[in-house]
Amino acid sequence: MNIQYAGKTDVGMRRAHNEDTLKLIPNERLFVVADGMGGHASGEVAARIAVDCVARFFEDTRRDKDITWPARESPELSQEENRLVAAVKLANLSIYEKAESDSRLKGMGTTIVCFQLVGESALMGHVGDSRAYRIRGATIDQLTEDHSLLNDYKKMSELTPEEEANFPHKNIIVRALGMKPSVQVDVVRDTPQTGDIYLLCSDGLSGELSDEEILSIVQANEQDLQRGCDELIRAACEAGGKDNITIILVQLL
Repeated sequence: MNIQYAGKTDVGMRRAHNEDTLKLIPNERLFVVADGMGGHASGEVAARIAVDCVARFFEDTRRDKDITWPARESPELSQEENRLVAAVKLANLSIYEKAESDSRLKGMGTTIVCFQLVGESALMGHVGDSRAYRIRGATIDQLTEDHSLLNDYKKMSELTPEEEANFPHKNIIVRALGMKPSVQVDVVRDTPQTGDIYLLCSDGLSGELSDEEILSIVQANEQDLQRGCDELIRAACEAGGKDNITIILVQLL
């Protein structure tokens, strides 16, 4: 399948600097969003290490098929899924070691969500609460599961929409890159169809707009994905823009 894609990141309305970053790697049909945390710009450092490390691992393994991977392959995953997981685990270790070696970066971390088209499959690897959605016709589906305190609480207790909106710790994530030497990476495999649009985003988007609002904006701009990114960011800022906002749209043609 052919693809078209676009991406954009924005500081939002309340933050002093942008700790989000994104990476478009079209030769691998690979796209990455990271949402850093840690303060004093260290979150920005963690996010940049994450996306650059993933890109470099894919470049290295493309050039040298026999290169040593940073993690043992799982027999439950395909070669392509293992490659994606290894890239994210290497990014985690790189962030952790950088933070351990520089006291100014102590405690930094980042979420990450990666999307790759491989043959007839769409693969996603993620840690944290940055999301991947699939828009197909008039429907939008969240394909990743947030690694957040709110999501854990929702699994234990059915919340009303009002209770969810007023949950006091909704921004606390329970899994991120850089916190420990190793990390569990969730993998999702999807079967795409022509016309599908996959959306990657940080919680600066999903925390401000409902899935239905996101769907409506993407549908209205599916002929111009860059304008779609612009309009999503504009809407998130108008809704409050409390956090940095990062979006990647990938459409299958």
